[in-house]
Amino acid sequence: MLNSDTPLGRLTASPVRPGAVAWIGVRPARKAPLQALDAVEIDEAQGLIGDHYLGRSRKRQVTLIASEHIAAIASYLGRDVSPLDLRRNIVTRGINLLAVKDSWLQIGEAVLEPTAECHPCSRMEAAFGAGGYNAVRGHGGLTARVVRGGWVRLGDAIVRAPRGAAV
Repeated sequence: MLNSDTPLGRLTASPVRPGAVAWIGVRPARKAPLQALDAVEIDEAQGLIGDHYLGRSRKRQVTLIASEHIAAIASYLGRDVSPLDLRRNIVTRGINLLAVKDSWLQIGEAVLEPTAECHPCSRMEAAFGAGGYNAVRGHGGLTARVVRGGWVRLGDAIVRAPRGAAV
């Protein structure tokens, strides 16, 4: 985390336009197709209710990707790309996820703490063919842990919240 008293620290702490939830999905079993949802309950201990990662990894309870990055991936592949192909839980719209990776995110009733960039896996080659992995590199979104659970619904606002803010 950057020192907020430095010029770069002040720039990264500057305002970020809020976004919205564009798509929600859970993976009911390993390698199973995602199920698109209108809303999902997120729990601090378990993650997304109904997702096969339920309770497995505190640092990877939720995965997020920007719809703008899905468009970039589609451009690199020269084909349509669906959130179902990328296997992320929440697709955002209008917020730069990398600009908020050192903050907490208020999404609907839930608060998430980004933990890492979500790099592609070898399944991207299977999903998209040769070059699929490289098309997703740098555009895979973020992983996050749940700070405060609650419901997240399509269209809910996504705003940056200071790390450690009262929740």
